[in-house]
Formats: sequence, structure tokens, C-alpha cells
Amino acid sequence: MSDAQTGGGGGVGTGADAGKAGPRRRRRPSGSRWWAAGLFLLPALVLLGALVGYPIGFSVYRSLFDASGNGFVGLGNYGAMFSDDGIRTALKNNVVWVVVAPTVSTALGLIFAVLTERVRWGTAFKLVVFMPMAISMLAAGIIFRLVYDQDPQRGVADAVWVAVHDTFAAPAPFPGAKPRPHADLRPSGGGAFTTRSVVRAGSPVGLPLVAVQPQDVRAAKPAVAARPRPGEVTGTAWLDFTRGGGGRPNVVDPGEKALAGLTVEAVKGGRVVASAVTAADGTYALPADLADGAHLRLPAADFAAAYNGVDWLGPALVTPAIIGSYVWMWAGFAMVLIAAGLAGVPRELLEAARVDGAGEWQVFRRITVPLLAPVLVVVLVTLMINVLKIFDLVYIIAPGSSLRSANVLALQLFQSSFGTDVDEGLGSAIAVFLLVLVMPVMYVNLRRIRKERRR
Repeated sequence: MSDAQTGGGGGVGTGADAGKAGPRRRRRPSGSRWWAAGLFLLPALVLLGALVGYPIGFSVYRSLFDASGNGFVGLGNYGAMFSDDGIRTALKNNVVWVVVAPTVSTALGLIFAVLTERVRWGTAFKLVVFMPMAISMLAAGIIFRLVYDQDPQRGVADAVWVAVHDTFAAPAPFPGAKPRPHADLRPSGGGAFTTRSVVRAGSPVGLPLVAVQPQDVRAAKPAVAARPRPGEVTGTAWLDFTRGGGGRPNVVDPGEKALAGLTVEAVKGGRVVASAVTAADGTYALPADLADGAHLRLPAADFAAAYNGVDWLGPALVTPAIIGSYVWMWAGFAMVLIAAGLAGVPRELLEAARVDGAGEWQVFRRITVPLLAPVLVVVLVTLMINVLKIFDLVYIIAPGSSLRSANVLALQLFQSSFGTDVDEGLGSAIAVFLLVLVMPVMYVNLRRIRKERRR
């Protein structure tokens, strides 16, 4: 009984203890101590306000005033921004950048990631492709400024281009040569030269030229005055220059060099009726039945200047050239992210498709790419945001003569705010406009992140 009482007492005591403990509530760390959370967030909020909030607010405010900052102009700076030719060029170039650069970089990254997945040296290849990411924009700009140099002796791009061109295209025999002044030959457009008078059989026609490069006639034979021949229109092409002076103009003097390999065309009514190539002694012959009564023409191909490559940094190609340097840097970034996504693709799906008879292209297009779509969107959006603020490469690579043609909004912002014609009101308006352009891309990215979290 005492045991029962003791047991009962223990039960009552336990119930009493439970009753005393019941009303107590567990303290929530973030509920009762909200000030602690705010204290920890305060430094970040202060930095965010100082480095992001204040500059945005001040830029919006400053964009409503003139260059001096004293006169209120409202939206006048925004109107001036869209009426300025330089800013419109920058906006057009930004559109090209946003469309081309992220797309090409993502496409190359996808190709590299897929193709290197099965090769043994894929890791080494990825390392090489990703290495440009370790180079700053400044260094990359200096590198590609040299790569795109038009002098083939310094520019790698033009050295390759000139080598390919010279392999398949024969050089002009006498680049830069031209007729002797007061001769019968006259410029006829496009770099060609045509005789003013028509030619007749039995009357040799001399074609005297000057301004021939010494190296082009160093091994040439002495010129020979052509003789009349029945049934042919004959003549001589030679360098009408006697070393040391004393020669007669428009006459083949002893010691004057022959111009071999020139193409001579007989032209009637704008149509070539006959042609010939000058021999080693400079003479040529055309059939009289075709050439009699025609004008003789030396085509532009005889005198075309030596091929010096492509002007990569000229106004026409400067933007594509700079985009190429950007792709060189960022294709590795895209490749690494896509390769990480590719590692998570279920191999069973790929193998099942191959067993069902799908080719590699079908597997890539119908399975790999759809499964990688979220990663591709991440890469594309990230590069679009990065491209909208591109500045370094354009500023460093584009020469002064092409800087206006390569202009982008970030560079125009710098020039308007800190250039020779300082107008901080216009520069602030460009900054606000650039922020407005970035916001839709950021919104799409935030929506994508929220969807990923819900999964």
C-alpha cells in the first residue's frame, strides 16, 4: 500500500510538474530578438545603400539638371540622348552586342562541353579554353589590339589572312606602277589605264610606265622596241627611266628595263576583244583582225597594290572584331557551367534513345538541349547582363579613328561624364537608361531563381 501510495504520489507529482511546465513557450530566435537580426543586417544595408541605393538615386536626380547642375531641364537630357547621333550609334551597337555575343558564347560553350565529354583529353581542353577568364579585360584588350594590327608583321590575324590570300591569289606584276606623264595612256577608272587613241596594225604601240618598284625589275631584261608585223598589232611595255638620266621620254632607250608579264587588252565598245601578255623583252602582239581600231588597256590587276590584309579595326569591322575577343574570353565560362549541367543529365535517357535508334544529332537536339535548357538560360542571361555594361574591350581595342563606330552605351556614359565635353546631366541620363535596360533581364533571372527554389 505504501508502494501504491508512493507510486500514486509519484504520479501526482509528475502531473504537477507537467502542469507547471505546460504554460512555458519555446523562445523563437528571430521572433523575440528581431533587433539582433537587424543588427547583423545593418552593415550590409548601409553598404548596399551607400554603394547601390545612393548612386542610383543621385543619378536619377542629376539627370534632371543641365551640365552645370543648376538649371532644371526635366526630361530634356533624355530627349537629347536619343537625338544625338553618337548615342544612337552606341545604342545600335549595344543591340548587336546583346544579340550576338551571348548567343555565340553560349553556343560555343555548349559545343565544347558536349564534344569534350567523351575524349580522354577533355579536361585539358577545357582548361585551355577557360584560361582566358583569368586574364583581365585590360590585358585582353591589349592582346587583341596587337592581334588585329593591320601590319602582317605584327598582327596575327592579318598574318594568317595574308598567307591564305597569297597562296590562292597571284600577286600583281608591278604594284603601284603608272603611265609616264603626257603619254597616250590615261586612267580609265578602277586602277586601269587605256590609250587615248585607237591602234592600227603596222604601227607599234609603246606603253611606257614609271613608278615601278626597283625589286620588281631587278632581274628584268633590257626592253626591245617592237617591230611591225603583218596581221598583228605590236608594241612594247617598259620602264621609261634611264638610270643616271639622259633618256628620251616615250622612247625605248638602251638599258631601260622590260616589263614582262603585263596583261594587255584590246577593247572595243567597252568589251575586251583580244588580250596578250608581254614577253621577257616587254613586247606583245595582238591579232589585227580583232585589235585593229581598238583601244589598248592595261587592267587594274597589273598594278594592284600588294595585299596587306584586312582592316579589322576599321569602321566596318571594328564591332565584330571586338565581339570576337569577348567570345574568346567568355566561351570558357559558358563551357564550364554547361559542362556542370551536363554532368547531371541522366545517362539512362541518352542510352535509351540510342538503343531506340536515335542518331547523335537527334539525341543532342531532342534530349540533351531540352534537359540543359535551365543551364543555358542561366548562362545566356548572365552574359547578357555582362554585355550591357561592356566598356573595357571597346575602349582599349578600338583605335581613335574607329572609336565612334564601335561606341557602346557604357563607353558613351564615360565620355559624356568625364570626356572632353563634360555633361554630367547627359551622362546620368545614359546611366539611368542603361539601368532600365538591365532591369528586364534581372527580372527574368529573379523569376527563374524563384521557380528553382519552389522545386
